[in-house]
Amino acid sequence: MNKIYLDNNATTAVKEEVLDAMLPYFREQFGNPSSVHWAGRMVSSAIEKAREQVAELLNCSPAEVIFLSCGSEGDNYAIKGTAEALKHKGNHIITTAVEHPAVLETCEALEKDGFEVTYLGVDRDGMLDLKELEAAITPQTILISVMWANNETGNIFPISEIGAIAKKHRVRFHTDAVQAAGKIPVDVRAANVDMAVISGHKIGAPKGVGAMYLKRGTKINRFMHGGHQERNRRAGTHNVAGIVGLGVACELALRDLDSNYAYVRQLRDKLEQGILETIPEVKLNGHPDADLRLPNTLNVSFNYIEGESLLLFFDMKGIAASSGSACTSGSLEPSHVMGAMGVDIVLAHSSTRFSLGPDNTEEEIDYVLNELPPIVQRLREMSPLYNREEPTPLSCDECRMVHRA
Repeated sequence: MNKIYLDNNATTAVKEEVLDAMLPYFREQFGNPSSVHWAGRMVSSAIEKAREQVAELLNCSPAEVIFLSCGSEGDNYAIKGTAEALKHKGNHIITTAVEHPAVLETCEALEKDGFEVTYLGVDRDGMLDLKELEAAITPQTILISVMWANNETGNIFPISEIGAIAKKHRVRFHTDAVQAAGKIPVDVRAANVDMAVISGHKIGAPKGVGAMYLKRGTKINRFMHGGHQERNRRAGTHNVAGIVGLGVACELALRDLDSNYAYVRQLRDKLEQGILETIPEVKLNGHPDADLRLPNTLNVSFNYIEGESLLLFFDMKGIAASSGSACTSGSLEPSHVMGAMGVDIVLAHSSTRFSLGPDNTEEEIDYVLNELPPIVQRLREMSPLYNREEPTPLSCDECRMVHRA
């Protein structure tokens, strides 16, 4: 059976060059970088090299890079650290209704501590109104947090314009750049960003490592205590192998940025065009201008069917994708992103995300386009919402899939 992975926004495979760079730091170069002896110095220099590689990708100074465990930790650090450091100036935060839960749940937690949060809506294409954002700023506003690109739709937000607004009003600006870094240019200086977060496992590095850009001079309260690591900004023994891997992944991402963009964009566009041409009643979730979406991301809804069932049928064919529905987390509610975009609840439950990577091939896209139409038709025949008099009986395998869903 073919095994086709189209869920790269969830996680990516570790690149071979990344793994090769990491391996010595599990055995030969095992020292603690906080140690002053030769074993510590060997790994300490590797961490500083990785810091330079991350800085190159983000266009910042290596001294402005802090290593973390993941993107979620970075978002928590940026938002909570800012709230604590600037609470004497104000208690108002502006974010969007389509942020990653690492941002939304952090803001919700701060609301319980007396902070006020404005959650900006989006239009039906999933885009922000910058006039609404600027109008939301008050004398009490201390932070604006807007993701660089949305993880579900792939929509790219106008970060430079938002950065200019934040700078004009002297409000700190944080962006979750986890999905954007390595796929499109991320220049934190040009965009007037104060804090940006990336995650290793989205760009070919291992899980369990990430980084945050903290603009020089930005005051922020420590999020973790118990050690002097990262210039007293983040306590905890360094994940040396993971940090080395992140550094190499950032170097490769910057080196191959243009070629990867063109390649995955061509594959994504072929998949998008093929779906829209061969399957009726499909809705594109995201901006219709493909230039305003990540080159690797396609989110569509298939009327009359449920996303989780579609993924199970995909799995029978060896295709890995993801659903915009939150059913797998035990909730019957559709994606909060689809809800913010005003997508009909039935369509929202069928939203399906395909996120491609440089390792995908045109032959894999052809395979998906060949298998997808009959799967969609089969599921529609099973749906009480679909007008068909004589549904085809389910096979044994299909029955098991339906019961699992």
